[in-house]
Amino acid sequence: MGMALGYVRTAREDEAGEIARIQLATWRTAFSRIIPERILSALDESVLADRWRQAVTAPPSPGHHVLVAVEQGEESNLVGFAAIGPADESALAPEEPADALGPRTAAVTDLLVEPRWGRRGHGSRLLAAAVDLWRTDGHERAVAWLFDRDKAGRGLLASAGWATDGAARALDMDGTLVRQSRLHVSLAADDEPDA
Repeated sequence: MGMALGYVRTAREDEAGEIARIQLATWRTAFSRIIPERILSALDESVLADRWRQAVTAPPSPGHHVLVAVEQGEESNLVGFAAIGPADESALAPEEPADALGPRTAAVTDLLVEPRWGRRGHGSRLLAAAVDLWRTDGHERAVAWLFDRDKAGRGLLASAGWATDGAARALDMDGTLVRQSRLHVSLAADDEPDA
């Protein structure tokens, strides 16, 4: 068996279905104790695929990107993805004013690695690629909402220097309140955590 190599690149239109499959597989595996079962079972892969196709082919702005993580071994496999862009109203905490985050703040909308491909550096590579794009786009900080019970996501972001910023919210998922906290990181090159 050869050495597996991983890399990150921009998603292509024909990968929307695979991104949707990874999203569903990850949610149903990693988040099964967080997201209510009725919501998970109601998710439609083809509807998600259409949304991802739209995100890849007609992003809301030039600053919106969909990235994919690829593991190259005997064959290449799409193993994870990230959706990033300028922070919008979905990045705000409840009651926060529209300009609270400032114009140079970016946001992670999604960052998922399918659990069977976990712990192989794909999440870190997706995050590093996101930071490179944000810096190119002129952003000074980034934010991400995480489920309070998402230990893997929290560990990934913490290892890259992210910390909670004090903002919290609860999403109503089919009558169940699911708590989230917001994390943030400075994108200034001199604020790099020691690797």
